[in-house]
Amino acid sequence: MMLKNCHLLLSGIIAISAFLFTFVNAQDGKSCHLRPLGHGKDDTTQVQAAISKCGHHGTTSFAPGMYNITRKLNWDLVSAKVDLRGTLNFPPNILYWLDANNTDRVIFIQSQASWFVVTGSDFVIDAHNTGGIHGNGQAWWTYYANRTRADGDGRPVALTVWKAKRAVIRNFRIESPPFWANAVAESTDVTYDGMFVNATNTDPRLSATGLNAVYNTDGIDTYRSSNIRMRNWDITCGDDCIAVKANSSDIFARNITCRGGTGIAIGSLGQYANLTDNVKNVLIQDVKMLRLPFDVQPNMTHGVYFKAWSGTINGSPPNGGGAGAGTVNNVTVKNVEVDRVNMAVTIYQTNLAHPGDAPSKIKFENLNFINWTGTADTNRVVDMKCSPATGCTNITFTDFQVSPPPGEAPSYLCQNTFNVQGLSAPCNATG
Repeated sequence: MMLKNCHLLLSGIIAISAFLFTFVNAQDGKSCHLRPLGHGKDDTTQVQAAISKCGHHGTTSFAPGMYNITRKLNWDLVSAKVDLRGTLNFPPNILYWLDANNTDRVIFIQSQASWFVVTGSDFVIDAHNTGGIHGNGQAWWTYYANRTRADGDGRPVALTVWKAKRAVIRNFRIESPPFWANAVAESTDVTYDGMFVNATNTDPRLSATGLNAVYNTDGIDTYRSSNIRMRNWDITCGDDCIAVKANSSDIFARNITCRGGTGIAIGSLGQYANLTDNVKNVLIQDVKMLRLPFDVQPNMTHGVYFKAWSGTINGSPPNGGGAGAGTVNNVTVKNVEVDRVNMAVTIYQTNLAHPGDAPSKIKFENLNFINWTGTADTNRVVDMKCSPATGCTNITFTDFQVSPPPGEAPSYLCQNTFNVQGLSAPCNATG
């Protein structure tokens, strides 16, 4: 059944991508051309005006160079193409951007802020491996070195695709995102083909602490979206390389390199007690997890991990919550190389939980891990602590060869799991 689903998904990818390429290149509508105004000049008005003129049934072309963006951008694109050979530069006016009046809050989960939102249908944004976004994240990372960081605090997502249909974003670069690099929310049939994200601290004072200086710099978060395709990604970050969040379905990712961070996440789920969080039909393949030098990024936590909130409400979103229900069904992660990850596969259902909390209501089932190689830096290679209220069922490991440190035997932990197959040693309920 899984192979059939994969073939259908791949067929859809090819058909949709071909349709978009033909559609956009066949049109001969309006044309707008931009050049940067120059150092210290504000390009926001000319950029927004060009999109307003040519964003429907037209082409907008950006010449190479830096375009200074001092206010939030909203691009409504319909049957359009954007050739973005330049860089949208968001200067680090931190207090300005932290003012909720100056960003959009279109991502419902955790009230996240966005300074650049793209919406519409049947569009292509091609950055030609040279253009994209510069978020000037270093100023943000240094600013928050001695301040509390919390979800929904106003740090903006670099690129938000919202309520989009049949869209392609191609060969795009995001340098120094202050927060998540990408988010796709309430969208369908979106392809990201070629994405480079670099969140690397260069402040020696932060490196000297030995802590993660680039917290929350996820490569992408998917939310309330379906038929999302990611191909050819190279992500250097301090958090989730890819995060598949609530009500994401038919998610496909291939040829993904994750440098540092916490790995690929399914979740977190169950934060909102009055909502149901479902994730289904996820295929992620051809993945490399590479540990960076400790002074650059101390984290390389997981290969893939699944996380949910407990069954008790502790506070309220965006930073608290819990007691939400839902399911995760049919997730396959295959052809994976891990480099000294803390643990290769993890399931935990006690996100920000307190002792004595009710067990999580989230159910994980039909999880497949195929053709994994590489190393873990502890002997706990697999750690699956599932909820006693729901359990985790039908978990299969095939050609799973992740090694612990030399001289140590691998340890596999399974709590409240049913029908776990394919591990080279027993999966015990206690460590």
